Amino acid sequence: MKSCTGLRSRIRSRLRSRIRIRFRVRSPWAVDALITAVVQAAVTIPFVVPRSADVPPATWAFYGMTTLSVLPLLWRSRAPLTCLLAITMAGLAYLPMDGPGQPMPYSPLVAIFTVAAQAGVRQRRVTVGIGLPVVAVAVALRTNTAREYLFAFFLFSMVYALGVLARTRQAYTEAVEARAAELERARVVEAERAAERERARIAREMHDILSHAVSLMVVQAEAGPLVVRSDPDRAEAAFDAIAGAGRDAMVQLRRMLGVLKEEPGGPRELVPQPTLDGLDSLVGEVRRAGLSVVLLTEGDPQPLAADAQVTVYRVVQEALTNVLKHSDARSVSVRLAWDAVDRQGRLAVTVTDDGTGVLRPGGAGSGRGLIGIRERAAAHGGTASAGPGPDGRGFRVCLELPVMISSPAEVGPA
Repeated sequence: MKSCTGLRSRIRSRLRSRIRIRFRVRSPWAVDALITAVVQAAVTIPFVVPRSADVPPATWAFYGMTTLSVLPLLWRSRAPLTCLLAITMAGLAYLPMDGPGQPMPYSPLVAIFTVAAQAGVRQRRVTVGIGLPVVAVAVALRTNTAREYLFAFFLFSMVYALGVLARTRQAYTEAVEARAAELERARVVEAERAAERERARIAREMHDILSHAVSLMVVQAEAGPLVVRSDPDRAEAAFDAIAGAGRDAMVQLRRMLGVLKEEPGGPRELVPQPTLDGLDSLVGEVRRAGLSVVLLTEGDPQPLAADAQVTVYRVVQEALTNVLKHSDARSVSVRLAWDAVDRQGRLAVTVTDDGTGVLRPGGAGSGRGLIGIRERAAAHGGTASAGPGPDGRGFRVCLELPVMISSPAEVGPA
């Protein structure tokens, strides 16, 4: 379900991106044409409204000159400053004529707004530096009154300020979109990394479960036929151990597969994780396989986090499994040493066998078990190592984990 949801979100994101690209590429022509048509309709009104008899009639020549001051708006998005200059020249040419006047200079206002909103810094400076003198010349040719000057300069400044605000808002929107896209990419990368870490964790768990169970089953199966006639009771115990290991592996696999297939929001089956208390049972299983195992504890045990206890259990399980699979050892010692220094303690786990210290012929594995041991240790800030035992005899796996020790005052009264 999570993968399907992520796929749908990526599809929607791509569709939105394509829509934005198409809008930015195709819309300027349509928007400019619409604005030009609206402005043309506005400047046409004085020509269709009846004029008084004491003024010259509105001719097609006047209407044509008015239209020439509107048509440059078709290129306002592609060439803002050129559009403004063309409109200004057409407007100045229309001033000496005695044609119908416009209530507002629609075309110049739209062009000024476009330059302020879309043009570069140099073009905006040219617009302000030349526009204000041109406005003063236009007012001087028409009414040359203080009221008209004030109104014209105010209108120019307000339209230019609105353009600057529009440009600022557009830049802010683009920055927000870019940030959102960057966060989305980071979220996708983090989700993929989390999925990869989860796959690695599941692979470690399944390796530990199956490897241990199958190793016990193989050892018991190999020993069963040898004693089936000489010692039937021991053979029966071996077959019982095979069946028990198989059932335990199936139960754990079903639980793990159930978690993988669990729907989001659905009922969750709470499965207890192995702890340090389960080491006795683990050692007992290996003893029943015919290997002499001793579990030793040194020092004062300290409270250990649940996930760290799972790590210790799995490391000991993997080490014992490797002894069964790859070694000719007869005995193994599992030692848990608790070492407290001030408030920072340490748990050292050592699994040592008396085998040959090399892989048994035909028993070579993939090495994933030792890699998993190091990964589990690193996840808790600890270290793990594996190699020949003391004096080069046997094989030894060592795990060290830090332990935070709480003072009685922090723990509180019982």
